Amino acid sequence: MAVFFLGSERSFPPVEWADQDGLLAIGGDLSPSRLLLAYGSGIFPWYNEESPILWWAPFPRPLIFPSQIHISRSLRRILKQNKFKVTFDQDFKQVILSCAQVHKEKDGGTWLLPEMIEAYYKLHLLGFAHSVEVWLKGKLVGGLYGVSLGRAFFGESMFYLEPNASKVGMVHLARFLAKNKFYFIDCQQKTTHVVRFGAVEVERKEYFVWLKKALAHPTLKSWVSPS
Repeated sequence: MAVFFLGSERSFPPVEWADQDGLLAIGGDLSPSRLLLAYGSGIFPWYNEESPILWWAPFPRPLIFPSQIHISRSLRRILKQNKFKVTFDQDFKQVILSCAQVHKEKDGGTWLLPEMIEAYYKLHLLGFAHSVEVWLKGKLVGGLYGVSLGRAFFGESMFYLEPNASKVGMVHLARFLAKNKFYFIDCQQKTTHVVRFGAVEVERKEYFVWLKKALAHPTLKSWVSPS
């Protein structure tokens, strides 16, 4: 399998050329224009400090359809308690920094390197990346962030410091996306966590049918927090 090295040009090889693990290309940069091109092409970056920038297009891809998100009985009870306050885009930088810190403590390392954090923060300032914050007594105890293009949301990472905090954030995100007629949440990788929320795997052809529909709509850049 050939390895494709990216230069300064803003382009990617066809996703069909990815290897069996989904690795498509190496190199390039994390500029907003390249990141937006990547997400709009079903591609995302993921690498660690010991490697160059790696670009992935794995299939099948797990998607959550916002209006069909599965909420367990126990989570429904927690939501009814209104224990947490949920906001959107109130502290994007702290959410992504917390995601990096939690993963570092858990795994001994993180793919959220300083240049990645700065790249997504730039997307946030441009209205293409958004955060969900979950608060308890005024303290940030959970959250998640991702990229929004058209009516597609590409989930990147989440964290929690209190049990169920990130789950509550996920439900509020899905409800917001459903209300605004988003087609899907791209979970990128299949995990037990996203499967519990009802993620279903779709093959490449079906994925791009959904993506084309989503990108036919303008991007919602200003998000209003739940009331």
